[in-house]
Amino acid sequence: MGTLDQLTPPPLLIVPSVLPADFARLGEACAALEEAGVDRIQFDVMDGRFVPNLTFGPDIIAAVRPHTGVPFEAHLMIEQPDHLLERFVNAGCSTVIVHAEACVHLHRTLGAIRDLGASPAVALNPHTPIDLVAHVLDLVDMVLVMTVNPGFGGQKYIATMEPKVAAVRELIGSSGRNVHLEVDGGIGAGTIGGAARAGANVFISGSALFAHPGGLKAGVEELRDAAAKGWADRG
Repeated sequence: MGTLDQLTPPPLLIVPSVLPADFARLGEACAALEEAGVDRIQFDVMDGRFVPNLTFGPDIIAAVRPHTGVPFEAHLMIEQPDHLLERFVNAGCSTVIVHAEACVHLHRTLGAIRDLGASPAVALNPHTPIDLVAHVLDLVDMVLVMTVNPGFGGQKYIATMEPKVAAVRELIGSSGRNVHLEVDGGIGAGTIGGAARAGANVFISGSALFAHPGGLKAGVEELRDAAAKGWADRG
């Protein structure tokens, strides 16, 4: 199986976070994102413990699920996620992301996601070394490198994470597996190119996309073009 670097063209995916959306109209927001041409939609699930904020539970995601055919991913920024995995999969999330820092038995958690029929992914906070995922690449379909500290939308992109993204891309390449590399935090037209040049191919955008002056569709197109240019500029 080849690495993503060997695929032509590389799968550059635009995945909005609905954190900036009107929570009273989430179904409409997701339908609008589908119309805008996004590849997936991310739900930032926060528990007020692992991160200092509270957001969505599985019942809210399940209520939104009928409003769009776009795949959902749940980014579980929660402590001890294992007991809620099934509920998020049953709510309609085809990808479930857990944090390496929050899982006592990471292999077991990732295996449980796969057993539930969903795609397992693992996330790393900005300060977390990539060694924590080096021995689970055989269990995941995606690694998420946080480019902000999780917990709130609208934060500034940490550009010094780009060497870390590049190191994870190299780690993925050496594994010989088709593992996607996602970035999340401060991603907009001015930052997505740097993340793509570093090796990311899946891009979470929230505040910048929802605030785009041309609307969601123009925002998605601008992000997609900037990501493609950044990937093409890789050395």
